[in-house]
Formats: sequence, C-alpha cells, structure tokens
Amino acid sequence: MFAVYATRPAPDAPLDSLTVGERPDPITPEGWVRVNVSAASLNMHDLWTLRGVGIKAERFPMILGCDGAGTLEDGTEVVVHSVIGDPQWRGDETLDPKRTLLTEKHQGTMADAVVVPRDNAVPKPAWLTAAQSAVMGTTWLTAYRMLFTKSGLKPGQTMLIQGASGGVSTALVQLGRAAGMRVWATGRSEEKRALAEKLGAHATFEPGARLPAKVDAVFESVGDATWQHSMRALRPGGAIICCGSTSGPNPGADLQRLFFLQLRVEGSTMGTRQELLDLLDFVTNAGIVPEIGLEVPMADAKEAFGAMEHGKTAGKIVLTR
Repeated sequence: MFAVYATRPAPDAPLDSLTVGERPDPITPEGWVRVNVSAASLNMHDLWTLRGVGIKAERFPMILGCDGAGTLEDGTEVVVHSVIGDPQWRGDETLDPKRTLLTEKHQGTMADAVVVPRDNAVPKPAWLTAAQSAVMGTTWLTAYRMLFTKSGLKPGQTMLIQGASGGVSTALVQLGRAAGMRVWATGRSEEKRALAEKLGAHATFEPGARLPAKVDAVFESVGDATWQHSMRALRPGGAIICCGSTSGPNPGADLQRLFFLQLRVEGSTMGTRQELLDLLDFVTNAGIVPEIGLEVPMADAKEAFGAMEHGKTAGKIVLTR
C-alpha cells in the first residue's frame, strides 16, 4: 500500500529519512479494526520520529502519522485516537506506563490504511471534513486537556498562549475563545499574531513583551525561549500548563518565584478517549472550525514536512488521500 514513512533514525537531517512509497498492507489483529485513511495531520512528534527520538531503532521503517480520519470497512466515518494502552490498565490511559502513541510501536496513519484497537476508532462528527477531523486526535486533544482538564480556568479568566501559530496554539485560541476566556497570545511575526487575532485572541504580543496585566494561566509548548516570560506573566497562584519544549527542555526553573508566588506547573500529554469524545462534542456544539494552514496530497509529504521543520506554520498541516 502507499505510505509516508521513516526509513531510519536521522538525528541531524530528519527529512533525509522521509520516504514516500510502498509498504506492506497491515494485518488486522483480533479486536482491532482497519481504518481506510482519508486524511492525516502532521505533528512535531513526526519530526522526532524521523530523528529517532522515542522509537527503538529496530522498529524502522515506521509509517508516520499520529492521528487521522477515515472510514471503517462498513463505511462508518471515524477519527483515530492515537493513544494505545495496555488492555489491562484501568483509569486515565495517558498515565498507563505501557501506553504508546502511533508511530512509536505501531504503524501510523500516513498511508492507505492503519489498524488500531476497535475503541480507538471513534465516530466522526458529520459536519467536519476529513481534513478537519484529522487534526483532532493529537493536537486538538492535547489543547483540550490542557485547557479543560489541567488548567482549572473559569470563563472570564485570562490565558496566555506562547507561540501564536502552531497547531496546539491555534487550537487553544479557538477553544479558549469559545469557552469564554480572555485570550492573549505571543507571536514572532505580525502574520502569526494576526492569525491568532483572526481566530479569536483578544490581544497579541511580541515574545517577551510586558503584558498589560498578570494572567491566570500560561500555555507552554516552546520551552527554553519563553519559560522566563511565562513565569513572570503569572499572577500569584497561577499555573503554567506545559505540553512540549520545541526550543529546548531545560530552562531556568526560577524556583524562588515558583514557591514565593505559589505557582503551579502542570505537565500535559495527549488526552483520553473520553476527552476526545468530549472535544468532538464541544467543537460541534460551539461550531468551531479548526484552522488548517496547509493541505496537500500525501504524495507531496516532503513539502509539508519541510514547512513544519522550518516553522512555516499557520494552523495545522494536513495530508489527504
């Protein structure tokens, strides 16, 4: 079958590992289902896979794609939930020590078809296109969990999103505005800040800028480059919700500020199947249309990955069949 895959670990030149070609058709184990893929979206996780991070060398070649949307053999339209856990685990599957994401152990969604456990294929909202649905299972689910499960924010409170134009950031802008938050965002360029404002941000700022007031929570996916600003931006008792560290994972902790102002730092990774169902209900009820910055055929995957690697993002990048 047709697939977009990583041939080997390539730490210094990840796109050298990116291949568009043929891979064996997947075998469907008992209790799993085959999803014929209509669309799959890119995530930073895919670049890390190309670099060989979070995946054992013996698992290459690996089909890329953490999330996507498609149809079951009977024609049912579904969204893929990419967290695959131990069947014996009970509770939040993101805390399962044996859980993995697609592309870490199991082949991903950037192909004609992917196989997943039956419960990992959830009903697709009829009003969303396949491309719009394909962004939900990883990026939008991450944003939903950060905002509604982790932050503790209430409507009317102020949230700051570091980095205005990436997938998680644009999702947070749209979700936060729909939930009644006051939404602020930072962006490196006028274009990125304008995108955040178009999606619902009440105000945008250059990175590191002095803000008009302290905020109730900061949403972090950048790391080293923005961490000190995030710490300084918080009111006493505020929270940083962190889901990534694209600019580096080891910023100064600023412990004196942390304990003296009684700040809270929460890590957040992906989300549960139930949170995905709740997210799909929320976007349906709120009428939210996910921002897609680039949509190209899977055959042109190298163009899409190049855009992501060089930070040319304005919402999600989606590959379609």
